[in-house]
Amino acid sequence: MGDTTVNKNWKSHLVLVLALAVASVGLVGCGNRSDASESGGLFGKKDDKETEEQAVPVDIATLEVGEIESILRFSTNLEAEKEVKVYSQAARRVRELRVEEGRRVSKGDLLLRLQDDEQRTALAKVQSQLDKASREYDRQKRLYSQEMISEQAFNDSTYELEQLELALDEAQRALSYTEVRAPISGMITSRLVNLGDHVTVNQPLFDLVDFDSIVARVYVPEKDFQRLTRGLEARITTPALGGETFAGKVERLAPIVDPKSGTVKVTIDVPTRRTALRPGMYVDVELVTAVHAQALLVPKRALVYDNDQVLLYKMVGTDRVARTLIKPVLEDKEFVEIVAGLAVGDQVVIAGQAGLKDGALVRLAGTKVEEEVDAASDPVEVAP
Repeated sequence: MGDTTVNKNWKSHLVLVLALAVASVGLVGCGNRSDASESGGLFGKKDDKETEEQAVPVDIATLEVGEIESILRFSTNLEAEKEVKVYSQAARRVRELRVEEGRRVSKGDLLLRLQDDEQRTALAKVQSQLDKASREYDRQKRLYSQEMISEQAFNDSTYELEQLELALDEAQRALSYTEVRAPISGMITSRLVNLGDHVTVNQPLFDLVDFDSIVARVYVPEKDFQRLTRGLEARITTPALGGETFAGKVERLAPIVDPKSGTVKVTIDVPTRRTALRPGMYVDVELVTAVHAQALLVPKRALVYDNDQVLLYKMVGTDRVARTLIKPVLEDKEFVEIVAGLAVGDQVVIAGQAGLKDGALVRLAGTKVEEEVDAASDPVEVAP
């Protein structure tokens, strides 16, 4: 009996504990459901609010008509086509120097004189022999015409006269070698010998340059060769003269394409009269291959490159842009000319187009809207 009573009491306590536990869970669940309901449910979402589209600040330019040139640009050094080195043709000592570096000379002017005593003596000796042989020839000729001497004797006299005439030519040439004269007109750029030096045959004495023969040689890619013609305008500038521009023209076009470089040699005549251009100067060369006077000019700042496509963003209305593909025809440093897609007066985006999309909302940079946004972002001071 006692054990049975104990078991019953133990079971009663166990049922009571379980009931209290179930009641507690119910209360907690009700509280959580209430919180979840207030916050939109346990898995509920907050109320969506429509996000306002933000305008992108941009700069724009209005398209106008103007002149544009198609230009090929190169860099090179000036050269003189007529540039010679003057050599000695005799082994003698320098007796007289007539010119110095920087001196302009004409063709045939005397540059220096070598010792010529031996050559003058040899010339005088041959001249004397020739005079004697000439008189003897005249006498033999008269006798032969009178048939008083044989033909052989007359032929011998003729031969002797001819040999002495050749000897005279040789003696005169040897004497002429002692006087070094300018082979072309130009300027002495280097004097390579001093007074009293003993020079040898083929020793260089002077460098002589014709400054009126200065040219610029450039090498044009074969794809651009058809755009070139003889007489084409060229502009030459050099940093050494502060970027001053000089006019030139295409003088010659090589008839072949270099297979190694795929280029064509183009020789440009550079007028140098009353200019400071000199051989060896580094210059920039521009070849003007075409000029369009009434071209629709699009700023290069507006262009966006997407793989092999060229595009820009054109203003539509006052606050939207349209993505527009274009095809450039000519270009210079600042503008390109296009054939279709735009018109005079159209406005295009020239700054801020990175990340723009077709139909995007934009506003001009520096407008009142932007100023208001900037002002709103400034910290506000609260009065004490």
